[in-house]
Amino acid sequence: MKKVVTRFAPSPTGYLHIGGLRTALYNYLYARKNGGKFLLRIEDTDLKRNSLEATKAILEAFKWCGLDYDSEVLYQSQRFDIYKKYIQKLLDEGKAYYCYMSKDELDMLRASQEAAKQRPRYDGRYRDFKGEAPKGVDPVVRIKAPLSGEIAFDDGIKGRVCFKADDIVDDFVIARSDGSPTYNFTVVVDDALMGVSDVIRGDDHLSNTPKQIILYEALGFAVPKFYHVAMIHSQSGKKLSKRDGATDVMEYKTMGILPEALLNFLVRLGWSHGDDEIFSIQDLKRLFSPKHISKSASSCDFKKLDWLNEHYIKTLPFETLKAHLKNLGFDLDAIKNAEFLLDMLRSRAKTLLDIINSAKDIINQPQSYDEKGIKKFINENSGKILEKYSQCIEEKKNAAEYESFTNEFLAQNKLVLKDLAQPLRLAITGKSVSPSIFELLEFLGVEELRARIKNFLAFLAKI
Repeated sequence: MKKVVTRFAPSPTGYLHIGGLRTALYNYLYARKNGGKFLLRIEDTDLKRNSLEATKAILEAFKWCGLDYDSEVLYQSQRFDIYKKYIQKLLDEGKAYYCYMSKDELDMLRASQEAAKQRPRYDGRYRDFKGEAPKGVDPVVRIKAPLSGEIAFDDGIKGRVCFKADDIVDDFVIARSDGSPTYNFTVVVDDALMGVSDVIRGDDHLSNTPKQIILYEALGFAVPKFYHVAMIHSQSGKKLSKRDGATDVMEYKTMGILPEALLNFLVRLGWSHGDDEIFSIQDLKRLFSPKHISKSASSCDFKKLDWLNEHYIKTLPFETLKAHLKNLGFDLDAIKNAEFLLDMLRSRAKTLLDIINSAKDIINQPQSYDEKGIKKFINENSGKILEKYSQCIEEKKNAAEYESFTNEFLAQNKLVLKDLAQPLRLAITGKSVSPSIFELLEFLGVEELRARIKNFLAFLAKI
């Protein structure tokens, strides 16, 4: 089995969106499945557009999702000397050359090509230039690309891909006039020096691949295996936009989405294992293969994410869910019977925010009461029923005993459950919707119950 080394290489010019996270996840899983390495590289050579906040956000998203990477993060901005060395190597070997084409020359060339309805491209006029360098022109460096033939490779998803050299590639720039290297050049050098064996990336990079293959071969580097993944589309079939959910990965955290749910959701946007829908990260490390990535674009249905989030809220171990809640600023450590509280809430919650908001309604005495609930459920007898219930109730061991006591109370007073349950729910939480009142009684206890009924009765007396 070959040694698998994959990488994820974002540019820190904006947030990490879910398309990027899916790419990172595929690379991560393939490396882990094969006992290889998964590397992280920050492509920050665009010094004008780079954002330190964006870099921090990328690293934060990786931490939140639990995607651990091997070795230190590699920053391209710290490697300009390395790129310069390899550019010089190509110049010395005659595989690249200085191009002194001025802006005026370039504009004239493009105008003539457009007039002839030709595709704008560099015409190679300095490819074999032997004369004296023109003064006042800072040259770029261009690679000597093949003038004929094909550039072909076997894509792990798309199959055999061929480009005609004269249609796709001209002598493209590998170093700008200020000496800074271009994107395709830095990618090739870094992937080679990092030992990257497999490159899984979006198919928006497919047009870069022939240029990169030219550079690999010119530099004497082994060409990695490429896998170009179809893009994620909205349900309408268009490119996913911010409105459709292509937002900062960390926004999903603030919305109360679990990373387990988000990763499970993303891996299925293009990859499948039979008809299975639920995958833990351990399952994925065992099962994932890029051979099962679809050639077609995937449709992003966020109802599936909601469904997965509910599933993981219901099934994750208490300590795991508690840690996620703490990560959102809600610490269960200071709450008595926290596990009981969480189990009471998780069966009804769609997001972590649902748990947090419901927990606060239960833990804290109500400061207000649902106006619609009062109009619907409170009548002239409600106060008397609550006061009598408060006087009669005694401490019980669990919800079942509270339910048994309540049923006896209702029978003795010739009442039905609706006469008591909704007024009691409003008194306890201030809301007309909550978990079972008997579970609430088990969690709060009789002393707290009496205090809340007293407060509610005082509120009712004022209206």
